[in-house]
Amino acid sequence: MLTLVICMIDVVEKNDDFIKTKPGLYKVLFEYYANFFPYVANMLSPITVFIATVFMTSRLAARTEIIAILGSGVSFLRLLVPYLVGSGLVAIGTYFLIGYTIPDANRERQAFELVYVKNPFHFDGRNTHIKISPSAYFYIQSYNNEIHEGYNCTIEEINNTLILKKIKAEKFIWKDSVKKWRLENVRIFDFKSKPNSVRYVRSIDTVISLKPKDFESQYMKYETLNNTDLRNYLKELKSRGADNTATYEVEQYLRITYPFAIVILTLIGVILSARKSREGAGFQIAMGFVLAFIYIIFYITSRTIAQAGSMNPLLACWLPNIVFTFIGLGLYKSVPK
Repeated sequence: MLTLVICMIDVVEKNDDFIKTKPGLYKVLFEYYANFFPYVANMLSPITVFIATVFMTSRLAARTEIIAILGSGVSFLRLLVPYLVGSGLVAIGTYFLIGYTIPDANRERQAFELVYVKNPFHFDGRNTHIKISPSAYFYIQSYNNEIHEGYNCTIEEINNTLILKKIKAEKFIWKDSVKKWRLENVRIFDFKSKPNSVRYVRSIDTVISLKPKDFESQYMKYETLNNTDLRNYLKELKSRGADNTATYEVEQYLRITYPFAIVILTLIGVILSARKSREGAGFQIAMGFVLAFIYIIFYITSRTIAQAGSMNPLLACWLPNIVFTFIGLGLYKSVPK
């Protein structure tokens, strides 16, 4: 129900774009919402599991069944075992979904958004510097991603603080037929030879660790990479000395911490709702909703802070789980055993 509500809100928000771009009902349903639905369902999985736990356990407590179970000699820790096993199975499934299945769905969904919802992407970077190998650096003044052509580029080979070789070109063009970059109107400066030399070349084809996709839209790219691709891409970014690695590091850690959140919230839900309350099950369910949404707000806030580079990504991703683990331990002390 929560997922359907969010999907309806999304329909209202994007309806004007759909009317304007006319993607057709089939594409809207099967290319966008068929992939959007599992994305939202996975995002809400800790909340939905938590609320389901609170709902069921509070009903058991309202009928005095928890008291009967504990009165028969079963410890409260033993009572938690089936909840732990169930939430653990859900967490394992969530890990594989978020790591390998949902990224494929996100890739198709975001491709749809870029065509029918977002404005056409234009690479507007100016004076871009990229590290393309341990000793080589690439510079380009401007780049047109529609025709895969750049202007005024430089490739420098550097050893410590010494420039060994420099290649300057007026144009930088991608040749898809040979999967290489073509440099036009090239000057090659060789500082290793004595005396230093300069050569002029009309055009040369070269292979460097850059592709046209590196100049394309990076909109939510981290959500479209499975675990293996995410690790490799993060390694590539670090080798280039990129300054936007925090976003990908946060995503990598969250894919581990998110399944743990399901287990932690499930156990908190049991502890919170196991006591029979005079206010009835409705009060406990309402408290469950409040606590679940506090967790989500905490989770979103710590993620945003980490992506901005104001907090260590690993600490930011684990912080909500750590805090709610201590909350669970505090609640556990007050539960009748």
